[in-house]
Amino acid sequence: MKKVALITGASSGIGLELAKLHAYKGGDLVIVAKTTEDLTHVAELIDSKCQSKVYCITKDLSKPGAATELYNEIKSQEIEINYLINNAELGNQGYFYEQDLETNLAMMQINMIAVTELTRKFLPDFIARGFGKILNTSSTAALMPGPLQAVYYATKAYVTSFSNAIASELEGTGVTVTALMPEATETRLAQRSRTEKTESFKQTASASKIAQEGYEAMMQGKLDIIAGIPFPLSIMLKTSPFFSKKKLLNHIKKSQQVEQLDTAPIQ
Repeated sequence: MKKVALITGASSGIGLELAKLHAYKGGDLVIVAKTTEDLTHVAELIDSKCQSKVYCITKDLSKPGAATELYNEIKSQEIEINYLINNAELGNQGYFYEQDLETNLAMMQINMIAVTELTRKFLPDFIARGFGKILNTSSTAALMPGPLQAVYYATKAYVTSFSNAIASELEGTGVTVTALMPEATETRLAQRSRTEKTESFKQTASASKIAQEGYEAMMQGKLDIIAGIPFPLSIMLKTSPFFSKKKLLNHIKKSQQVEQLDTAPIQ
């Protein structure tokens, strides 16, 4: 029987590559994004190359209650989800005191609340069946504070901490939770902002590589995976809490600076 993966933020970047990868492996999909046109394009792309069923659901997960609406819609269609991939996200860049508050609240809603809500909704179903896999897209930003991306970095720290804690709680249930922590990646999120013009984006990993590493880690039930970076750099990131915090903050702030900071939301 084909496994069904629910993937949020599936219209581009890592989400799109995860959708393609799951379909190529013979699975069916429920893909979610806020634009119907984008979802239709993804469904047509997958349909032209695979024999997978693709269900499209248009939903803006930055809106309160949207995650519960998504769960209820899937249940009403009697679709059994085997893999939950929380990949949708928002980002923002600039000095926090200059940024639009509503933009940051929307980011917190989609990056943290929607992830929490969907995980809570689907976990009882997974536990009852004794099987299920969850992949939550976090970031290497989770490993440190992020001047000029203060809220984004904080939301990703939440995603990793939440995922790891739930994974421990689920030991012995047949259900696993994996946090995917990619380094700077070639995605629409970066392209729609000045982020790609910062020092931190001088070298980026491909979305397909990140998706491959994340998907494999999910299938193996790993706790987390730092993806898209050489092993020595992954060690440095993991040991960053032992560095002087002030020096670390200054280094990150410098890596995020551009000549003129763009405070528009990144989607």
